[in-house]
Amino acid sequence: MSTLVDPQGTPEGYRSGFVSLVGRPNAGKSTLTNALVGEKVAITSSKPQTTRHTIRGIVHREDVQLVLVDTPGLHRPRTLLGQRLNDLVAETLGEVDAVGMCIPADESIGPGDRFIAQQLSYLRRTPVIAVVTKTDKVSSERLMEQLLAVTALGDEVLGPENGGEGFAAVVPVSAVAGRQVDDVLQVLAQRLPVGPPLYPEGELTDEPEAVMVAELIREAALEGVRDELPHSVAVVVEEMVPRQGRPQERPLLDIYANLFVERESQKGIIIGRGGSRLRQIGSQAREGISAMLATPVHLDLRVKVAKEWQRDPKQLGRLGF
Repeated sequence: MSTLVDPQGTPEGYRSGFVSLVGRPNAGKSTLTNALVGEKVAITSSKPQTTRHTIRGIVHREDVQLVLVDTPGLHRPRTLLGQRLNDLVAETLGEVDAVGMCIPADESIGPGDRFIAQQLSYLRRTPVIAVVTKTDKVSSERLMEQLLAVTALGDEVLGPENGGEGFAAVVPVSAVAGRQVDDVLQVLAQRLPVGPPLYPEGELTDEPEAVMVAELIREAALEGVRDELPHSVAVVVEEMVPRQGRPQERPLLDIYANLFVERESQKGIIIGRGGSRLRQIGSQAREGISAMLATPVHLDLRVKVAKEWQRDPKQLGRLGF
C-alpha cells in the first residue's frame, strides 16, 4: 500500500501503517474499529456477518497514524457470497503491517477461532495480536481463563511447530465500555513501520460516501428483525442529489436507495404492516446519515426481490460483491 501523504515536519519516530482486524462473525471487530477511530465508520449489529466491505477507519495520534481495515468475518463459506467475502479477507491480509485477531471473552474458543488462527499461520512475517473483546460481559476470573486459553491457541497453531512464535501479544478490551482501547492502539502501533502519515489529518475513512450511506441503511434494516430473516439484505444507493430550489441555509439531500432481499416473504418482513417497518428503517438510517454527512437528508427507500442473490454470480456483481 503506497503512501498517500508526504507532509513536512513529521515528528521523529512517527509511525504509520495498516492493521487488519479479523475474527469470526460478531466478534466485535466493527465496534472496536469505531472505538479506536472515535467515530462511527463501520456498521455494527447483534447479527453475525454484518460487515461486507473492508472499511478503513483512520486513527490519528501525535506520534502514529493507524489505518484499520475492518474485514468481513472469516468463516467456512456456505454460499458464493461467503466465499467472496473470505477471498476479500485473504487479499486484505496480504497487504497489512499487522493483524488483530478478535476473540470474544464471553464465548469459548471454538472451531471457527481455530480455523481463523490456522489461516493466519500462513502469514509468517506479519505479526498477529490477539484482541480479547467484550470483556465487560465476563467476570475477572472468566477473563483470566479466556486469556490463558487464547495464549494456548496461539502457541498451538501459530507456535514454533508451524514456523511461528505464537501471538505477538494478547490484549483484553471492552470497546463498548471504553476500557483498554488505548492499550490495543499502543500494541498495534508498535508493529507499524516508521514513516509519515498516509492520510490527511481529520480524514476518518476512505470509504466512498455512497457505500457508507448504504451500510447505515442496511444496519437499520438488520435491527430488530426476527430470526427468520437471514442476512439476505443488500442495499444499493442509486442516486444522491441536492434538492433543487432549497435556500442555501436550508439544504436537503435526496437519497434514493433500493433494499434487495431474496424472497417475497422477506420483503414483507422489511416493509412491515402498512409500511411501518420500512418507515422505522428510514427514520433510523436518516438520523445516522444526516450526522455523518452533516446535512439534512430525505430518504426514498424501495424494497425489491433478487432471488437467491447470495448464490448468483451475476446478481452478486450487480450488488457490488
